[in-house]
Amino acid sequence: MSGAARNNIEYAVPEGVLGLKGPVEKPAPGTLPLRGDLAHIALAGTHLAAHYVIPHVRVVGTGGAGLRLTPHGDSEVFVQLAPGSRFELLDLAGDWVWGSPGPAGPAGWCQAAELAPASD
Repeated sequence: MSGAARNNIEYAVPEGVLGLKGPVEKPAPGTLPLRGDLAHIALAGTHLAAHYVIPHVRVVGTGGAGLRLTPHGDSEVFVQLAPGSRFELLDLAGDWVWGSPGPAGPAGWCQAAELAPASD
């Protein structure tokens, strides 16, 4: 993910042993930056995932960005992100990126072209 800035100060890797205490209700798709295979690093103490990711902080482009549950053009946009707003990129798949405005969500896929060019 070259060209994307990392913000290690805001989301530091948790120290010590992480563990969940009791069952956690699975959130509805798109509500949190959490999938079965990965999750936002800020959710490490509250939700189980195979991998935790420190996000690459980006900015939504001038046309805004539409979040979708799947990385397909025919997938319905469930949230529209405003131009210039924060986007925390967590995963890339071709022309699509998965992330959220922050650890509280919502989370989904948008086209990479909907984000402003990365600044170095």
